[in-house]
Amino acid sequence: MKKVIKVDDLCCQRCADQMAVKIALLDGVRAAKSNYKKQLIFIDASESVTDESILAVFEGTGMTVLSIEKRKGLFG
Repeated sequence: MKKVIKVDDLCCQRCADQMAVKIALLDGVRAAKSNYKKQLIFIDASESVTDESILAVFEGTGMTVLSIEKRKGLFG
């Protein structure tokens, strides 16, 4: 399953990359990539990765997760 995480307060590309690495360390996450300019982190994960486990990564960072949505592909 692919998801898009919309984050407020990603202050620079380095911070965005660090958050992507932290999320990639979660069990079940196959890949994570950040886009600082769009304030997004894209993940490819198994069904076992919950939104709550993703939110737990952001606790104490000073960043706010605005939304976690299923990523829509070209064909739906």
